[in-house]
Amino acid sequence: MAVDFASQIKDLRQTMESVREVTDLPRLRAQIQDLESQAAAPDLWDDQERAQQVTSNLARANAELDRITGMDARVEDLEVLVEMGTEENDADTLAEAERELTSLRKAVGELEVRTLLAGEYDPREAVVTIRAGAGGVDAADFAEMLMRMYLRWAERHGYPTRVMDTSYAEEAGLKSATFEVNVPYAYGHLAVEAGTHRLVRISPFDNQGRRQTSFAAVEVVPLIEQTDHIEIPDNELKIDVFRSSGPGGQSVNTTDSAVRMTHIPTGIVVSMQNEKSQIQNRAAALRVLQSRLLLAKRAEEAAAKKELAGDVKASWGDQMRSYVLHPYQMVKDLRTEHEVGNTSGVFDGDIDAFIESGIRWKLSADRED
Repeated sequence: MAVDFASQIKDLRQTMESVREVTDLPRLRAQIQDLESQAAAPDLWDDQERAQQVTSNLARANAELDRITGMDARVEDLEVLVEMGTEENDADTLAEAERELTSLRKAVGELEVRTLLAGEYDPREAVVTIRAGAGGVDAADFAEMLMRMYLRWAERHGYPTRVMDTSYAEEAGLKSATFEVNVPYAYGHLAVEAGTHRLVRISPFDNQGRRQTSFAAVEVVPLIEQTDHIEIPDNELKIDVFRSSGPGGQSVNTTDSAVRMTHIPTGIVVSMQNEKSQIQNRAAALRVLQSRLLLAKRAEEAAAKKELAGDVKASWGDQMRSYVLHPYQMVKDLRTEHEVGNTSGVFDGDIDAFIESGIRWKLSADRED
């Protein structure tokens, strides 16, 4: 059946129009102009931290603008390609146009998802924590698999990440890990990944080759910003210091540089050990604690305590996604019904379709509420 290029190109143009409206290109261009002025200041690098923030924000803003204007150009080029192929009745040119149409629909669809992220904290960077749940050593191994999956997802997109804490299990895998994804809208995208993940497979740690079900919890919170004003009195904090540890419990340094910070009123505990000094680990732990309290405050104000990241139990009854490696191979999201058979691709970071369907599902659920 012949492709209806005219109607599909019209749909692409309409979608791009809504993307431009939501993105507010005049505001984005004004932001770029302001950042360029800051970057050109002769004393910029007197404050290296601020300089890095300015140059990083400028690069991201330019990338955002280029992404949108580049997509507009691709739609126009596709229209020219279709006209050429149609006028000359050239099957090869029309086949090339069809391939480009498929690619463009996917790319524009990803841009459209950004327009759905209108939550208060969606534009924030993200702090992701993964914890092994029920399932023993298999659960710890699963937690490490999930961490690699998210880091590979970020790498595929060129998003910078920073691992803040890793607590290794005795035999294999991770008890828990915390990392940041330092790109705008990381929280908006990854928030739908929060919940309990379930793995079914033949356990590589069982000498009888039995099938094992294990669980891991994923928590996602927005990264705190200076304007958030989350004050934590010193008397509400309990701070313990200890030596950083590596796989198998081995000590990786000789000083008590790792920090465990407990917020006494809520019982929230944050550990940090990947920075070089106790002061840096303490600052990182405080920032993550503030981020979690920010999310808790939002949930309390909305009377939606079920949204709290701490509600994730990592056990039967509340799982949101299943990863089945035996007796068949399938990854299925239990909320959206989205599923794929390429499990190795998913564990290698190919999770955009799950994130997109999750964002659309959440938006629909919020509207019903």
